[in-house]
Amino acid sequence: MNAQTRIEPVEAVASAEPAIRFEGVAKTYPARGAGGAVSALCGIDLDVPRGSVLGVIGRSGAGKSTLIRLVNGLEIPSSGRVVVDGIDVSSLGGARLRQVRRSIGMIFQHFNLLSSRTAYGNVALPLEIAGVAKPEIRARVEPLLDLVGLSDKRDRYPAELSGGQKQRVGIARALATRPKVLLSDEATSALDPETTRSILDLLASINRELGLTILLITHEMSVIRAVADHVAVIEAGRIVEHGDVFDVFTRPKHETTRSFLGQESGRALPAIVRDRLRPEVQPGGSAVLRIVFRGPHATDPVLSQISRELGIDLNILSGSVDEVAGRPFGTLVVGVPSDPATLSRVQVFLAQRGLDTEILGHVS
Repeated sequence: MNAQTRIEPVEAVASAEPAIRFEGVAKTYPARGAGGAVSALCGIDLDVPRGSVLGVIGRSGAGKSTLIRLVNGLEIPSSGRVVVDGIDVSSLGGARLRQVRRSIGMIFQHFNLLSSRTAYGNVALPLEIAGVAKPEIRARVEPLLDLVGLSDKRDRYPAELSGGQKQRVGIARALATRPKVLLSDEATSALDPETTRSILDLLASINRELGLTILLITHEMSVIRAVADHVAVIEAGRIVEHGDVFDVFTRPKHETTRSFLGQESGRALPAIVRDRLRPEVQPGGSAVLRIVFRGPHATDPVLSQISRELGIDLNILSGSVDEVAGRPFGTLVVGVPSDPATLSRVQVFLAQRGLDTEILGHVS
């Protein structure tokens, strides 16, 4: 944000209450055809701390879109409560709900811009609907276009903008009513990787500089890693894992989480290893061991130490060193002689140095 951008940060709230709270939330829909009901969400208990970025990740049909639509009253829970900034949104309707929605911004996967309006006109639209005077609209819209890097595109129509520029207009529009909460519904899934990075950087900047609480849903762990403080993993309408991003990324507990992480660059096994992997020990073969390096141990030379101190040679199969939530994190997949005594010695040696290990299988 440059010096000319006049965007007021979210007013600090002394309350320790979360910005968003789901309390025992369930949502069912009538089943098509023979009657009955389909359960989309089951007993969701989840807090989004004020000023944080919480990412909800799940596969298609897991319930994440329903979850986010409950926050601004686009859906009403079948049971439980959704509380936003101390207000039970699930109990509201009519004018009161419309008023509360002005404090909840939302950005969409496919931008949802009006083709007949310029970038300026799209950002101004929610203010016009709210009856804000033209001078005040101009005073809000121009800094927002500056904030998202589109001051020179204010008179362009959506058809004249790239996908990333359209999403920036969508973000500026979501901020126009000075919301306390920003919802992001797969906001980067229609964008190329480079544009995705720029949009995520913008969201991180907005969170940092304005203190805005952001709840985003995605199906990509790379999005969570880039921008979120906390992550909730949803599967079949239930939160199966939730916590600090670094802890969940480096010590996933649920199989769904491990599956998402296994798709990440650096974690995925090379095809030549994956196709040969077997659950049982292969005579004369190797155990495939994943070593997880966390925090200060991310660059420890443990392989040379194992070779030197234990006299055991390990075969490197794949690995990476990266950063998660600003902290170094690495994974290394190695082949270890399969005999139990050798494998145990290696695992004990690594555990003594605070490193986690996981046996992925065996190869001949």
